[in-house]
Amino acid sequence: KKDNGLVKDVFQKKDMERLTGSTGIGHVRYPTAGSSSAQEAQPFFVNSPLGIYLIHNGNLTNTDELRAKIGGSGLDDTSYARHLRTESDSEVLLNIFADEVYKCTTRKKYEDISEVLFDAAAEVMKCCRGSYSVICIIDQVGLFAFRDPHGIRPLVMGKRTSVSGNDWCFASEDCAFGPIGFQRIDDVAPGQAVLITEKGTTHSRQCVPGELNPCIFEYIYLARPDSILNNISVYDMQLSLGRKLAQRIKSEGIVDQIDLVVPVPDGSRPAAIEIASELGKPYREGLVKNRYVGRTFIMPNQRLRELSVKRKLNAMRSVFEGKSILLVDDSIVRGTTMTQIVKMVKAAGATKVFLASAAPPVKYPNVYGVDMPSKKEFIANNLTEAEVCEVLGADGLIYQTLDDLLEAGKHMNPTIETFDTSCFTGNYVTGDIDQDYLDALEGAGRGAKRAGIKVSSSSSSSSPSPAELLKSSQAKKSSQDAAAEEKAASAAVKLKSHSTLSSEAAPGADPGAANGGEASKKKKPIKK
Repeated sequence: KKDNGLVKDVFQKKDMERLTGSTGIGHVRYPTAGSSSAQEAQPFFVNSPLGIYLIHNGNLTNTDELRAKIGGSGLDDTSYARHLRTESDSEVLLNIFADEVYKCTTRKKYEDISEVLFDAAAEVMKCCRGSYSVICIIDQVGLFAFRDPHGIRPLVMGKRTSVSGNDWCFASEDCAFGPIGFQRIDDVAPGQAVLITEKGTTHSRQCVPGELNPCIFEYIYLARPDSILNNISVYDMQLSLGRKLAQRIKSEGIVDQIDLVVPVPDGSRPAAIEIASELGKPYREGLVKNRYVGRTFIMPNQRLRELSVKRKLNAMRSVFEGKSILLVDDSIVRGTTMTQIVKMVKAAGATKVFLASAAPPVKYPNVYGVDMPSKKEFIANNLTEAEVCEVLGADGLIYQTLDDLLEAGKHMNPTIETFDTSCFTGNYVTGDIDQDYLDALEGAGRGAKRAGIKVSSSSSSSSPSPAELLKSSQAKKSSQDAAAEEKAASAAVKLKSHSTLSSEAAPGADPGAANGGEASKKKKPIKK
């Protein structure tokens, strides 16, 4: 079954009771490629060869090239001649894998189906670029999982012992294992494939050489704190980021100006707790979250994000009134949420609002499976930190440094030499992303298209650019300053007029009368 909405709303008890068998897969998606149509929800299926269902976390970066091959004539060994029904890169990935399975069986005779699948996965890894963590159900074979050679997106394997033997599970995060009684075994390695047969036996192969280059943004924003990814505890990583950010705050010399440390729920709590501890300041929960509103980050357009922020959070006056606040967030991407939160907190009585971001400034698109297709959307794009602070309406802004971020990650897993930090640096670990690719991605208007908004080649979002926001902020401030000056000038004119009237309306009076001295009591009535 496929549909748009929350899992609890789409899948009812009767839906689950209809399912039979001992193996299943499921996928919860927000679209990073294609559209938000339920037709593009996963899993995807091909009936030949074997019958394969596939789910995919990540994003292919050479989708157009692969789609052209799939739509070829099929008359040579380089084209697949398969018909695609959607715009999803996951359907492309499935069809390439299915075709490689077929080609392997025609090239030589195999004694074991596992060898066919491993060879096919190796061919997929040679031609597909980008990030992909994949889980498949293959009819009468079992569960088959594989991960791209850079290991950009996570893929974890779990095990449970039951009366019938060992049960096995794959997931993008191991936090999924606990509630169903599974224990984390290990991460699927970059370039590795694993097969669990219907009889419960396991087979694995290192299909191509791999190097672990996980996306570091995963630990900051996407992953749950109770997950362990690539042998790094997400919670411990976030605590470490809080400690390092606290040192930066101390170096800025603003500690004495801070009364309270308040997190933006929920992802920033570990960092905020550690910052409060390091600074010796009280930690308070001042923003109450409406848990029935989804994440504003993944909503498809600016208007929906702004409306959802207002419904999502409420500021407690009892916490903020008369206080100078250090507001901590895990990251500041578009600035949509933070701009409104700052206004909300000041409206609740805060005297000052300082901002601290556990992530460095986000300036470049993440092309590996996070919905950040256009740098024009980012608040830090082409703005200094001081200008970002002005746009957000804050009294101060402190970002995590990239060096501190990388040091925290490498300290927890020294075997990782290179993290993907592309959204902060513009350096993409797959090595195939150039300016032409980014321009095409931006011109495609993926997020706007998904929302049904008409886009031009010069804009991929209905939201104003950071430069426009800065200009608007400066214009508003200039207008406020001009209004204040005009008000002050008006008050001065009134005061001068009153002073002149007092001194000139009573000829012969004591000169001190004009200054409101004792002689003012001797003024004669003003004659008209």
